[in-house]
Amino acid sequence: MRYPDFPVLITQPMMPLIQEGIESQFPFARLNEQTDRAGFLAKDGARFKGVVTGQAAPSNDALFASLPNLKIVSSFGVGYDLVDAKAANARGIVVTNTPDVLTDEVADLAMGLLISTVRRLPQADQFLRKGLWLKSNFPLTDTIRGKTMGILGLGRIGKAIATRAEAFGLKIVYHGRSQQSDVPYPFYASLVDMAKAVDILMVIAPGGASTRRIVDRAVMEALGPKGTLINVARGTLVDEPVMVEMLTSGALGAAGLDVFEDEPKVPEALFALENVVLLPHVGSASVHTRNLMGQLVVDNVIALAEGRAPLTPVPETPWPL
Repeated sequence: MRYPDFPVLITQPMMPLIQEGIESQFPFARLNEQTDRAGFLAKDGARFKGVVTGQAAPSNDALFASLPNLKIVSSFGVGYDLVDAKAANARGIVVTNTPDVLTDEVADLAMGLLISTVRRLPQADQFLRKGLWLKSNFPLTDTIRGKTMGILGLGRIGKAIATRAEAFGLKIVYHGRSQQSDVPYPFYASLVDMAKAVDILMVIAPGGASTRRIVDRAVMEALGPKGTLINVARGTLVDEPVMVEMLTSGALGAAGLDVFEDEPKVPEALFALENVVLLPHVGSASVHTRNLMGQLVVDNVIALAEGRAPLTPVPETPWPL
């Protein structure tokens, strides 16, 4: 054990690389295994200097209050909407995530999901497997040729998607909190106005309260019956019941979804629809990329335990605090 003076609390089951990396080098406890969590935290909370977490266990101010000596929350994933980073900052706690190492993987998946949705590749696969090609040809599909894609959230991953989409001949526009002076794409201050102007809406903005259901009925109506919605961000960004209704009625043309509002629960009404492609939140889910993400979780804790700056602090908790 290299860091005996830096106990770490693991809030949920994590991938083996993370668990082995933490458990072999730090004193640790697993919060998810405690039958009386409140009692455990009241008794032992002051021991812990690090928290390792993911997207299944909220890390909020109540948790921070029970860990008075906490220095770092190392979160697995680029999104950290279940970590109250502002509350952490107020208590002098740094929050880290795992950006950059997953950018290319998610961008690749986003383009694959877009093409699969527009060209109906899963449906064509099933058509062949069911023997239907022996009776007729698969119906002609839509195309991405000559189309415009609007990106909601032109951050690291959004830019990587834009680069790939341009290579496929798509015109790119974007909407975000503010216009970026260093990008060549047209900016829309209004998401509804952008949705009216595009054929494809690519959702890749952060989750959280500020973006909850930002893709609402007005946005989807603006996208319309010929429009395609792709979501590789968080399910909470889209008004899911309205989306299901509009996909069912044809008011929204098609959707490719890697994320859902209440994962792993997915609205069963989507299963029967031919105008959707559904994935089980696999944007970064390759062995290569998940290992890089997991190692970054461990390395952020090690950095702070050694008195060094954390590698990837989130904007709300810049280093030094």
